[in-house]
Order: sequence, then C-alpha cells, then structure tokens
Amino acid sequence: MFLMQLDRVMGYWPVLLKGIAMTVSLSVLSLLIGVVLGFAFGIIRAGRNRTLARLLGLYVDFFRGTPFLLQVFIVFFILPVTGIELSAFTSGVIAMSNVAACFIGEIVASGIKAVPTGQSEAAAASGMTRAQQMRHVVLPQAVRIVTPSLVGQFVLLIKDSSVVSAIGLLDLTRAGWVMVQSIPNGLLVFGIVGLSYFIICYPLIYISRRMERRDQSTIL
Repeated sequence: MFLMQLDRVMGYWPVLLKGIAMTVSLSVLSLLIGVVLGFAFGIIRAGRNRTLARLLGLYVDFFRGTPFLLQVFIVFFILPVTGIELSAFTSGVIAMSNVAACFIGEIVASGIKAVPTGQSEAAAASGMTRAQQMRHVVLPQAVRIVTPSLVGQFVLLIKDSSVVSAIGLLDLTRAGWVMVQSIPNGLLVFGIVGLSYFIICYPLIYISRRMERRDQSTIL
C-alpha cells in the first residue's frame, strides 16, 4: 500500500517541481527587494533624525508584531477595494518584501550601531561628509557584521513563503495540498514537502553557521 502511494507521489513530481520553483522565485525576488528597502530602513533607524526614526519604528513594529498571513490578506483582498488590482504573485512579493524589509532594517540598524563611533569620528576629521562616512566607512563594516543574520533571514523568508498558498499561489505547500487530494496519506505527502523545504534551506543554514563561527574566531 505504501509503495503504491509512493509511486503515485512520483507521478506528481511536475507539480512538486512547479511548487519548488515558485517558492524559490518568490523568496529570491522578495529578498532582493527586501534587502534594498531594509538597508534604507536601517540607515534611517540608525540615523540622527530621531523623529523620522521613531515614525519608521512604529511602521516596522506594526509589521513585525502582526501575523504575516494577515498582511498577505490585506495586500490581496483589501487593496483591490481601493482600486488597486494585484495578482496573487505580486501580492505575495509585496507582502514578503515588506516584512523582510522590516526585519532586515532592524538587523542593519543594529549593525550600524555596532560600528565603533571612533571610525565615523576619524572619517569626519578627514573631511568626509556624513553620506561619505556611511558609504565608505560604516556600511562596509556593518555589512560584514550583519551578513550571517541576513542569510538566516532568507531562511525565515523561504519558510514564510508557505503562507502565500492561502491566496492560491502554487508554491511548495500548495503543491502538497494538491497532491494530498489524490493521495490520502498526509504523512507521506507533507513529509516530502518538508524534506523539500529542508533541502532548500539547509545550505543557507550551513553558510550562516560557518559565517558566525568565522566571525567568532576572528574576534577571539
């Protein structure tokens, strides 16, 4: 019986591969947008304009403190009420990019604050403007500090992408639901789905750990 069900699962590989491709493409695109926005958020959050930093902090805290599924529903179901029609894929990218930017922004802000102030003071003494200090002195060091955390955030983003199955996108999780309709063995089907997520995420987890160990050994 089990072998028969496994054989039927093999027949659904095209569906599973489509789900994997959707999950990866959605996650990569959202990460790219999220990194750009996240660095902008981080610079503002660590900047000298405290009013703007606090206002952005409220925005960030809202999206970090509310369920991601709710955010997806807001983009997909509520924005059309205002006349903004979006596809499920676009809605997923917007929701994932935004939440990624919020988390990455706080990571980047922490990295910027971790750079010794003496570095900026020395750059200022040499005649650099604030923008030049950030570009040539602070950000390069902050990037090295936060890179392991950014890789870890990508892993979380890939896992969070499963939520978009709720709006009809054929991602990896949705592919599992399609398969289980014909193969009444949830343990087998979602075991394969879970293994697929693990195969995608584990190299990133490994890279993140190696980076953290390297940074620790450098400090020691």
